[in-house]
Amino acid sequence: QVQVVESRGGSVQAGESLRLSCAASGRAFSINIIGWYRQAPGKQRELVATITSDSTTNYADSVKGRFTISRDNAKNTVDLEMNSLEPEDTAVYYCRARAKRYIGSLYNDYWGQGTQVTVSS
Repeated sequence: QVQVVESRGGSVQAGESLRLSCAASGRAFSINIIGWYRQAPGKQRELVATITSDSTTNYADSVKGRFTISRDNAKNTVDLEMNSLEPEDTAVYYCRARAKRYIGSLYNDYWGQGTQVTVSS
């Protein structure tokens, strides 16, 4: 089983920055894509950013130019640097890891518990 653990979020004022970290681990697992998603009250869960094992990134249009995702393959950790935060960024943020067993061929998705980010105006 792959464990996905997110760092604690927090409350900030508009215009400030916050960094989230995600650690994915699993004995005898190969971890491919790690991404961040978020869900605001009354809204569907949406993609924020993803990063592959070769550091290819993908961002939602709403966060391009403000958020940066990075990865340390040796540690299987991913950081999400969030700059110029706005009230619309308020949500529960979830980390997701896609992984498979070394001896297998099928990938599964593993989710963290989520962490709250609140941005006040």
